[in-house]
Amino acid sequence: MIDHPTLQRLLPLAGCAPHHVEDLLDAAFGSDRRQRTAYRLREGMAAVDHLSFGIVEGNALTGSIQCWPVSLVNGNDGVPLILVGPVAVSPERQNMGLGHQLMNAMLAATAPADAPMLMIGDPEYYGRFGFVADETSGWKLPGPWEPRRLLLRNPQALDLPQTGIVGPRV
Repeated sequence: MIDHPTLQRLLPLAGCAPHHVEDLLDAAFGSDRRQRTAYRLREGMAAVDHLSFGIVEGNALTGSIQCWPVSLVNGNDGVPLILVGPVAVSPERQNMGLGHQLMNAMLAATAPADAPMLMIGDPEYYGRFGFVADETSGWKLPGPWEPRRLLLRNPQALDLPQTGIVGPRV
């Protein structure tokens, strides 16, 4: 465990070594994490750099958040969205506010031109950040998911299709 939280730094995730990010994700979610539906949604996409951050304590990456360009396809049209996640915190640092810090940093970096945000997560936790399942009940994903966990943050109240399939942004 890190004894000096004052040495904590929030950095753009692009400045962190990719293998450190992968190691953190394996520790937080297990090595089978790539089987999850969220990985299919962001397949082949590069992370949105201005919304992806890492928390470094000492020399260790202890938290990260990544965001990805996806779209909701309804007919021939694709509506841009930003997929939030994974939000990862090393097991020994969980329940200490790092996830909250990462979410707040990401939201603070959001630009007015950014698309609405989508995530697969627990509404009990992510609801405090404005994510709700109210508009996503007619949306489909390329794999299993719990409809109550498909959450949207649409602060500009854009008119989004009621039905469609979410996938990588083409």
